[in-house]
Amino acid sequence: MAIDYGTKRVGVAVTDALQIIASPLDTVHSKDAVEYIASYHQKNPIETLVIGLPKHLDGSINELETHIKLFIKKIKVKLPYINISRIDERFTSKMAFQSMIDSGLKKQQRANKETIDKVSATIILQSYLQTKENGF
Repeated sequence: MAIDYGTKRVGVAVTDALQIIASPLDTVHSKDAVEYIASYHQKNPIETLVIGLPKHLDGSINELETHIKLFIKKIKVKLPYINISRIDERFTSKMAFQSMIDSGLKKQQRANKETIDKVSATIILQSYLQTKENGF
């Protein structure tokens, strides 16, 4: 499972059993994200939770990281046995927007921030799967 964390919304994506392809799952309010993940985990065990690492173009850490660290602490309390992995999320929103254009979504659909969050989480997860496949 991957998370594109935001202070208002959290985009969520999952992968198939063979961990080949990532798919968008949902968008939830940030305050409900830990419970959502715990509930999902009860039905579909999560091996690793991949969370985007927000960086500026120069590689420095974005101020959103403070909120993400608090979120990770809550996850570790609620689900201490789930692995947490971090992956650079620079450009995921732009990539998500472009992939929505490429897939033919109408302008009104592309303006939906929840859709962008889900697609961004999907890109984060797919990036993780590719780095894992390549042994990085």
